[in-house]
Amino acid sequence: MTTALIKGVSLRGVASCVPTKVFDNQKDTVDFDPKEVKKVVAMAGVKQRRVVEEGVCASDLCREAARKLMAQLDWSADSVDALIMVTQSPDYFLPSTASLIHRDLGLSTHCAVFDVGLGCSGFPYGLWLGSMMVQSGSAKRVLVLHGETPSRFTHFQDRATLLLFGDAGSAAALEAGGNNTWGFSLHSDGQGYDDLIIPGGGFRCATPDDERDNFLHMKGSNIFNFTVQRVPELINDTLELVGETSEQTDTFIFHQSNQFIMKHIAKKCALPLEKIPLTLAEFGNTGGPSVPLTMTHHYKDKVVERPEKSMLLAYGVGLSWSSAYVVVEADTQFLHMDYPGNLTASKTAEAESKESN
Repeated sequence: MTTALIKGVSLRGVASCVPTKVFDNQKDTVDFDPKEVKKVVAMAGVKQRRVVEEGVCASDLCREAARKLMAQLDWSADSVDALIMVTQSPDYFLPSTASLIHRDLGLSTHCAVFDVGLGCSGFPYGLWLGSMMVQSGSAKRVLVLHGETPSRFTHFQDRATLLLFGDAGSAAALEAGGNNTWGFSLHSDGQGYDDLIIPGGGFRCATPDDERDNFLHMKGSNIFNFTVQRVPELINDTLELVGETSEQTDTFIFHQSNQFIMKHIAKKCALPLEKIPLTLAEFGNTGGPSVPLTMTHHYKDKVVERPEKSMLLAYGVGLSWSSAYVVVEADTQFLHMDYPGNLTASKTAEAESKESN
């Protein structure tokens, strides 16, 4: 396994952005039997999802999250040393999506930008990369973005995936400073590469004979078995790595894959449900961005009176799984917004004032 203990990095803020369009699974689904839809909703816990309009990409959601977060933190464009864009929903094969966001945010030419092609497990991986850049001294300020639009690659006849996935983007701001120690545990198993796959569209099979291969295929039982086996091990290994216990950990932020799976893992690991925030009912499974999305919804209206320890857990396509054990400070900023639409966050007035100046 790949593990790391990293010091001298501060989580300055996290922002999330979702489309304004709401799809109610039970009211708006027309291609499946209502009784079957009701069963899926009850098991997975996805009552509604946010889905992008035509022409809106993951980059658009991430750009707005980053823009608002930078304004909130009073970060100038030329103060950002690196931007990491984690996505499997790119605008183009080339150039990198990070390059487009670099353009839109007006970042300087000394800023390093690149894409990371990871999905469900990507947010902890992105934080690991960004925090290593800070710890090494090569960067003082890093933006880690993660955005996905899985509603674009689910097939309208596939009940197993269509009713699960929503779209979201996010931005996290890392900065040098602080005395906290963060822990990371990162894993992969390429033998399960086809348990979640879009077979067509890449250079291996650019124009598949079956149009269905341009959309997501999921082996649900394999994904379930993989998750319930690997994630409890990941939780225990991460706690051992950082020298903490589940009782000492304030929150466990899960990738919002499936309500049944998360509750099964919580029971297996004896984790109290009040420490596991859920956003599935409102936003669905947004892929990797579900982790920062759930963070913003848990913390944006909460008064953090002391540093809180939060374990971020992500797992899925690849197959890959990862964790980040981070510290949330009293002054860490959390924002959430619709695209296009309004910002809802603590200190909203301050953020808007800074953006207009």
